[in-house]
Amino acid sequence: MSNSDNIKPYSGPAAGWGALKSVTKSWLGSEKPLKNLRAMLKTNQNNGFDCPGCAWGESPESGMVKFCENGAKAVNWESTGRYVTPEFFAKYSVAQLLRQTDYWLEYQGRLTHPMRYNAATDHYEPIGWDDAFALVAKHLRSLPAPDMAEFYTSGRASNEAAYLYQLFVRAFGTNNFPDCSNMCHEASGHGMSTTLGVGKGTVVFDDFAKADAIFVIGQNPGTNHPRMLEPLREAVERGAQVVCFNPLKERGLERFQHPQHPLEMLSNGAEPTNTAYFRPALGGDMAAFRGMAKFLLQWEREAQQKGEPAVFDHDFINTHTTGMDDYLAEVDATSWEQIIEQSGLSLSDIELAAGMYRRAERVIMCWAMGVTQHKHSVPTVQEIVNLQLLRGNVGKPGAGLSPVRGHSNVQGDRTMGIDEMPPAWLLDAIEKRFKFKAPRGHGHNAVQAIQAMEAGRAKVFIALGGNFAQATPDTPRTHAALKNCALTVQISTKLNRSHLVVGKDAIILPCLGRTEIDMQAEGQQGITVEDTFSMVHLSFGQLKPGSALLRSEPAILAGIAKATLGNFPVDWDYLIGDYSRIRDLIADTIPGFRDFNTRLQRPGGFYLGNGAAERRWHTASGKAQFIASALPVSLVNPEVLARGDQPDLILQTLRSHDQYNTTLYGLDDRYRGVFGLREVVFINEQEIRRLGFAPGDKVDMVALWDDGRERRVSGFELVAYDMPAGQAAAYYPETNPLVPLESYGDTTFTPTSKFVAIKLEKAKPDGLIVSLAV
Repeated sequence: MSNSDNIKPYSGPAAGWGALKSVTKSWLGSEKPLKNLRAMLKTNQNNGFDCPGCAWGESPESGMVKFCENGAKAVNWESTGRYVTPEFFAKYSVAQLLRQTDYWLEYQGRLTHPMRYNAATDHYEPIGWDDAFALVAKHLRSLPAPDMAEFYTSGRASNEAAYLYQLFVRAFGTNNFPDCSNMCHEASGHGMSTTLGVGKGTVVFDDFAKADAIFVIGQNPGTNHPRMLEPLREAVERGAQVVCFNPLKERGLERFQHPQHPLEMLSNGAEPTNTAYFRPALGGDMAAFRGMAKFLLQWEREAQQKGEPAVFDHDFINTHTTGMDDYLAEVDATSWEQIIEQSGLSLSDIELAAGMYRRAERVIMCWAMGVTQHKHSVPTVQEIVNLQLLRGNVGKPGAGLSPVRGHSNVQGDRTMGIDEMPPAWLLDAIEKRFKFKAPRGHGHNAVQAIQAMEAGRAKVFIALGGNFAQATPDTPRTHAALKNCALTVQISTKLNRSHLVVGKDAIILPCLGRTEIDMQAEGQQGITVEDTFSMVHLSFGQLKPGSALLRSEPAILAGIAKATLGNFPVDWDYLIGDYSRIRDLIADTIPGFRDFNTRLQRPGGFYLGNGAAERRWHTASGKAQFIASALPVSLVNPEVLARGDQPDLILQTLRSHDQYNTTLYGLDDRYRGVFGLREVVFINEQEIRRLGFAPGDKVDMVALWDDGRERRVSGFELVAYDMPAGQAAAYYPETNPLVPLESYGDTTFTPTSKFVAIKLEKAKPDGLIVSLAV
């Protein structure tokens, strides 16, 4: 165990008193406690606002409190009494700000004025909105080709903003839409589209109460989507199986104390959130599920020989699927030796998991980035789907597939057309409705956008939210690529490092947050988001804007579009006057949104529908498709093996508990026992000692990749943690410099942030971060 005062093992459950204490600290620290308390009580409520945090859906039941710890932190983080004004930028140069931590930057508060970077003084200076729009338009119109601009979208953007954005950008002439989906669930969309014909989850919230088993794979709900813990605990209480696949022991997957149950809180009780916990090797999930399929096939053959009830759902398979014989041949061809080696699980563990799956009539499979941020993530998602198809666990109540999305509207952005590889039907619909020829070529995803900026093939970068400079891989290269641009534009609520990694010209455009009242020409406006269950909600801000100069995301995008294209292909000002007009255009061009404005009036919103959930398969064959893929020959990338040495460990990057994506609410990771510190690396204690170190030692991590670049992060404290041998875990964005830009998923370009081959070295002295007083 580390001797550091920052490492203090946590014995409590997830949520409970620890969550209430943390929320109270965040609430009081916002410097607007009374206003924010009223706002929090309107979170996820009818006529309130949709939580700006995760995309987990809501119970249809009404309730006084419908937010979790991290949702409360998101509200208080956004609605703060601290402000980043022109005076702030006059006081601090960009060079000074770059020396601060990410936490310090965001702690300074809300952006209040449009600002333009002055390279001569190295300071941001105020600029008027019209002048800012004209400057962006000048840069865009001066490009030799539309494809020399990159248009990034974070998952925070509303459906209305996303729709206007894609319409403007396609009218401008490109499909360059790098977005946060490229870095998280791209494999889910690819894997499910090829098998089921739809890239979204097939379950709704109510299915969790009907499932006999819920498999939670490569995700940590306690930190990333805490509202999921309640249905998991309820499932265990009613006798369903909750089966977790996660290398780390995570508190939210072990025990949960419900903050809204007085007796449980007073007795300091806690209930389990799982019935089985399997700890595979990083990247070993595909092999684990292949092993489960191999057991099911064995038991199916034994049942046939004995005349016993079948293990497979043959009626479903015969009616609704194709390709099973090829898939089962691949299962037969996969050796147990390879399965055990790659999965990191014992044969008895795999048999136990397969048995739990077999005994359940209705199974939901959930997963997140532990599955999707690997080189072979698409085959892994397809393997999960294959397993569900064998027993007909798609398209019936209490069963299905649930990729649990991250940011609140990341799924909605893709539905609205934020897609660098747009489907033909979308472009056809745009051309028919707006009478212009939409670009048909594939645009750039996030990795390709960085490569284009690095090579000088892209010169303008516009970010609709997010923190692109820190969220992306190979951080020094990403920063250099952004600096290579003629113009960088950030549409943002709070200061972050992306505002400081500037092009030759740079603009900050401050926008309203989800919590703030949006007044336009026709009165207060609501925006919509789509959650992970394909429910579309109407959201109304509740608080007075933090600055009179803030504009909404749709209004900012319309301003840029009008300055660039004039009133083509729409009257942008007219649309902004009343967002229902934008929703009418969405209804005209996006399937599932018929009578959009009318259906929004239903409390709780409306369900978009899902073909696979209704056993309608939008695939080439018209059926669900088994996909036969061999297991990878090796999980370690050839570019690593080319170096001729073996890694000490495989690193996965992850969030702390006081973090949402790159946003840092604080410096604690309560459940993992880390307080006031982020430069830590979690490793099994025996592994620490095997490598010649002791808990508490400081080390450098060096990524192994054969391209002549050194990728190193320095001064990380070793923390002994209950996890399998051969693995390490550390926080992003601090470890994003270790992820090579060219290390990404096959067909997805998603960075392999959950599988980074590293060496440990004794820490080298590093530059100190200069701290300006908070």
